[in-house]
Amino acid sequence: MSAAQPASPSGEFHFPVRVYYEDTDAGGVVYYANYLKFFERARTEWLRSLGFGQTALAESTGCIFIVRGLDMQYRKPARLDDHLVIASRVSRLGKASMDFSQTCLRDGELLASGQVQVGCVDRHSLRPTAMPIGIAAALARLESPVAPI
Repeated sequence: MSAAQPASPSGEFHFPVRVYYEDTDAGGVVYYANYLKFFERARTEWLRSLGFGQTALAESTGCIFIVRGLDMQYRKPARLDDHLVIASRVSRLGKASMDFSQTCLRDGELLASGQVQVGCVDRHSLRPTAMPIGIAAALARLESPVAPI
């Protein structure tokens, strides 16, 4: 399996995932909630690839990111040992929030897709706060205002 791919000129980031036994349910397919974990890992690694680790970001700026909403669609099952790719892109960027369009693919075949709304909040008060300028600028370059997947 290949390593995570930096954001392409289209602003899309690719993150590889292998399905382990712990990811599956009694039917041998990926349990639906685990796609959310895959998506979270992809967003976290994307930020890391841009130079923004979550822990350092919280310590230096006092802000953290939280999921405030999501819409998921499941189309086909993933199974044990499958090699998946989570494709992520910013579809909307606001002052204190952003929306991601994310997909789970197996050999180019769409298995699941989601729209994830993420908010930036103060880590102590958990109240909305503006995204740090560096992150906002990096994400603005990658924003892809395309219709949801």
